[in-house]
Amino acid sequence: MEINKTEILDTFAEAFPVWISRIIITADTKEWAYTAASTATGFATSKIACPCEAGIECEIPPGETPDGRFGVSILICAEKKNMKANVAARISQCVLPAPTASAFDGLPEAASRFAIRMHYFGDRYEERCMVNGRHCWKIPVMEGEYVGEERYGTVKGIAGGNFLVMGKDKQSALAAAVAGAAAIRGMKGVIMSFAGGIVRSGSKVASRNYRFPMPASTNHMFCPTLKDTITDSLVPDGVGSIYEIVINATDDAAMNNAMKAGIVAAAGTGKASHIGASNFDGKLGQHRFFLNKLFT
Repeated sequence: MEINKTEILDTFAEAFPVWISRIIITADTKEWAYTAASTATGFATSKIACPCEAGIECEIPPGETPDGRFGVSILICAEKKNMKANVAARISQCVLPAPTASAFDGLPEAASRFAIRMHYFGDRYEERCMVNGRHCWKIPVMEGEYVGEERYGTVKGIAGGNFLVMGKDKQSALAAAVAGAAAIRGMKGVIMSFAGGIVRSGSKVASRNYRFPMPASTNHMFCPTLKDTITDSLVPDGVGSIYEIVINATDDAAMNNAMKAGIVAAAGTGKASHIGASNFDGKLGQHRFFLNKLFT
């Protein structure tokens, strides 16, 4: 099928299960809420080498946040056994120090819960308090007081949904990818953890033999410069550059909506010649998102 003369390849994106926690970060101003959220989602692009995957989900207006201030929600994605440590580290080291910021649980109905016990930072000067019916801690800090929750929920989600934006050259492919990422950014239930939501170095599991093991290596089948030197290239004719948009989502519906919106926007630029997806014949994850089915 085609969208705006962009060919949508008959393929699927392969994704895998992950656990997700949502943290609502509030602050006195929109700028400080975003600053704290950006800091809290740093070094969290890929589980290949980062402690977790994380990103900004969406804005939350003051009338919908626990403390009535401007909010930004982030999603932290990790193995369940590692979720407590990741949430604790990012709130204590990134939100607590950020001017005027607070952190609250964004999944209060989740059955699986954990406590980060950050109140110990208060050195026995901390106090329990209530914020809009939520049990919180008030910790004295040099600014005044930090107020936030300690118990957080976690739910099953999906990681690694993706689509590939292909163009005749770097400029064309990147312009289309930027439009695709922009269409997804801010959608409820999804994050794009990579820089700007875009990946230039898509990977595959493991690598050829080195003296040391590599958990991942370049996805050579989609490298345009290798097209004429390898036998298993998947680069279409006329494509000189490819970018990948990788998405983590809370459920299938959120993933489908994000992928569809991103593909339509990328194709709408008129700069993408093809849209594909990265998969490993079902060997990496149990979730499959077929590109053509997104539009039926």
